[in-house]
Amino acid sequence: MSGDEPAETGTHEGGPAVSGGTVSYVLQQFPEKLALVKLPVGAEVPSWAESSSLFSVTATATETTLICAGRNVPTKQVAHKGLVAFSVQGPIPTEATGVLAALLVPLAEEQISVFSISTFETDWVLVPSGATERATEAWRRHGHTVRPAVPVGASRAPREREPRAGNGTDKPPRMTGRSRKDPQSDQQPDRRSGSSSKEKRKR
Repeated sequence: MSGDEPAETGTHEGGPAVSGGTVSYVLQQFPEKLALVKLPVGAEVPSWAESSSLFSVTATATETTLICAGRNVPTKQVAHKGLVAFSVQGPIPTEATGVLAALLVPLAEEQISVFSISTFETDWVLVPSGATERATEAWRRHGHTVRPAVPVGASRAPREREPRAGNGTDKPPRMTGRSRKDPQSDQQPDRRSGSSSKEKRKR
């Protein structure tokens, strides 16, 4: 790049924005308050944690720590509750550097304590619920964007309805956890077994 050419600006698809050599990120704030839970060494994931929209388990030789929805944590369980999660809009390349530094330094300047976790595609920053507004303001002053998280599935385009053969209507078939009937038996009544199975959905 010659000295007369402008610095790179804009937003990389699915990643951070770059302006004048400074990288800024988009953070998504999740509405559910989380808890940092202490579990016995070698403990399995409790069933009460699995209904959380977000949960993470870290197990070492000396401790097991769980992050999940605070509403699910039993009263007598050792836990630090009232955490709000912010995810960095990604995916963030695994070789990227300085991501957490760019996000945590503004919070350190405001004396805001944080917890952070990483997934394959991005990073998460957890702050006390009482410091959420201060954290948001600090990030924005440093050029970052904070917005509410998009619910899972909300950004998906609606599926086009296709007429069912032989019935002359565009009413979509009812979907269940069971397999659909054989297309060759389309002229037969829709008979299903009386048994059912429940799918445990993790979000």
